[in-house]
Amino acid sequence: MVKPSLLRRIPLVFLIAGIPVHGQNPASPSLVNAGRPAGSELMAPTEPPAAKGAADGAIITRKDARTITLKIPAPRGMIVDRVGEPLAQNQVAYQVALQFSQFENADRDFVLNWARTRLDSLQAIVRNVVPKTDDELYDHYRHRRWLPLLVTGQLGEKEAREIESRLTTGLVLNPLYRRFYPQGELAAHILGYSGSVGKLPTGPINFNEPLWEESEGRAGLEKIFNTQLTGDPGMKKLLFDESGNKLLEEQVKRPRPGGTLVTTLDLKWQQLAEKTLRNGCKRGAFVVIDVVTGEVLVMASRPSFDLNRFIPGISDTDFKALEQDPATPLYGRAFQSAYPPASSYKPIVALAALNNGVVTENSEIYCPAAITIGRTVFNNWSKSPEGSINVKRAIARSCNTWFYQVGIEVGPSAFLNLSRRLGFGELTGLPLIGETRGLVPNDEWMLKHEKRRILDGDTANLSIGQGTLLASPLQVAQAMAGIANGGALPKLHLVRQVQDTRGRVVQAPLPERKNWLGVDPKAVEVVHKGMSDVVNSGGGTGRSAGLSYTTLCGKTGTAQWGPKSKNQRLAWFAGFLPEDNPRYAFAVLYEGRPGETVSGGRMAAPMVRKFFEGIKDDIKEIIAPPKKALVVVDESETATPADAPAQVDPDSGEEIRDPSGVKPMKALPVKPMDSGADDDSEPAEEPADSAPARALPVEEDEEVMEENVEEP
Repeated sequence: MVKPSLLRRIPLVFLIAGIPVHGQNPASPSLVNAGRPAGSELMAPTEPPAAKGAADGAIITRKDARTITLKIPAPRGMIVDRVGEPLAQNQVAYQVALQFSQFENADRDFVLNWARTRLDSLQAIVRNVVPKTDDELYDHYRHRRWLPLLVTGQLGEKEAREIESRLTTGLVLNPLYRRFYPQGELAAHILGYSGSVGKLPTGPINFNEPLWEESEGRAGLEKIFNTQLTGDPGMKKLLFDESGNKLLEEQVKRPRPGGTLVTTLDLKWQQLAEKTLRNGCKRGAFVVIDVVTGEVLVMASRPSFDLNRFIPGISDTDFKALEQDPATPLYGRAFQSAYPPASSYKPIVALAALNNGVVTENSEIYCPAAITIGRTVFNNWSKSPEGSINVKRAIARSCNTWFYQVGIEVGPSAFLNLSRRLGFGELTGLPLIGETRGLVPNDEWMLKHEKRRILDGDTANLSIGQGTLLASPLQVAQAMAGIANGGALPKLHLVRQVQDTRGRVVQAPLPERKNWLGVDPKAVEVVHKGMSDVVNSGGGTGRSAGLSYTTLCGKTGTAQWGPKSKNQRLAWFAGFLPEDNPRYAFAVLYEGRPGETVSGGRMAAPMVRKFFEGIKDDIKEIIAPPKKALVVVDESETATPADAPAQVDPDSGEEIRDPSGVKPMKALPVKPMDSGADDDSEPAEEPADSAPARALPVEEDEEVMEENVEEP
């Protein structure tokens, strides 16, 4: 049997649930005993003191007698990454409270003097003392003196421990639980934050009042899954005699903590992605998706903000500063911003053209430095002719004039409809607040907003991912997952499962497809090869993304963004890996400053390389083919009898023997894993279409193209 004195030392989070909760910080016994909130412990009923006078006196003669029933707010459930690392949890915090004594025949002046004396002493040791008016102090004594009056903001355990010994009689430390985000800014736009449901009541004590302020989700996953995270409150009773002495403190019902939300995010990968963005850009986004399951492992936006600034609440001044920050840190660029996808969209146009038979793998189209559509000149990014090239070369070189011609030939309906099947123009279905739909225009939209149908000039712009086409980095990464899969667009997931207090899974999505793509597998294969050439062939625009351990397929992009007066541009790099059996799709966005010269090959692609090289061991283990089972054979059973026929090498005709006299089995021919590494033979010839017939001026990436609009 546990002694009552020991129960006082057990923190609420362990006691109320009856099980250990990962990530919670137990309070020290001295702090808990210094000012336990009602309900923070299980207390054995105390023996009532000897009655003073008749115990059955009229109620008017027992004005200090009270039976109080209070609500014990449940600890909020945790939010964790895919392997259980905490992203949002609870921690013990403290508030200094004024605990009135039961005064006999005390008038207003006496009560106020008693309270002010203690508050004045508190000012010298705590900075965040909450101002209290005389009316607030006296009204609390009149109506609520059995309960502590909170007079400071929340203090951490270290600060509370430092001031504990300096508190005068009548001042106590009141422990409570508050939200804590151990990673600070990490995934802030996804996790969201919680806030107080409302201030504690004043006036006469009501039935089932909360012991401390309850919290609720205000943004992100905290808000969307608020019901699952909130838990069930407990209840406790307090009994006081006519002299104000506590006779009983009984926990009638234990609070049940909220469930645990297990996300698909990988904490290690998310940390590396956010670090990569910090080192690589002022503003941008990074998304990584599992092609097989549709799980989002990384979704980072820069700049971000510290979620702990919102706990327990953020001041109007601080919140206004975040809102008015020109870098817009409250804006989740990964899923709330819509940008022109630029040349990262070109693989979709190529796939539509191949699938519709407008081009084949080997058909070549002459690509000049510019073409004229109507009365408008549409330039190639390099301002140089590319000559006659096929689709793979067009993707690798990101040749605008090839895509102008092919886009018009296949027609906007073909590639715009394919982009819709790849997730452009609609919400992903993830539990996100404020997600953008992006925009995939059609004739109806153009008539309404531009007063014309889609013309050939519009088609030319759309075919290189500019014009009125808009998408978020999340949508671009999702489209890359569809192209990598080739047959279907996987349905995206951000939550792996929801667990109850006992660890039972109460909600868990399964991998499923969102859309059939309806494209020829051969066309997909050709596009994959073209995207591989972007990174791995001479003349490719994304060579700075190449990896040391696997073949990455990608596509660079650079676009004008916003009003021309700002002269602001974007850099993209999107794709998937590995080429032969795609597992991860990604998109990286670099948002340039006004007037800054940017390109996908110089800004975005190096960030991709830095990220995937940083998790090299993880990726190699995941994409490695399964190991074959080894057959273990007893040598005594396989030994060849002396009179057995000799084994003969079919190539040399010679008998096979070894020094032991046992004739071994012949090894089967095995293709070397790293063929040619130490080989003196001549290197294999490169396919004719994998390199240009003549030297071309090559930059790191295509230059941004101004929007061209054909005159009606």
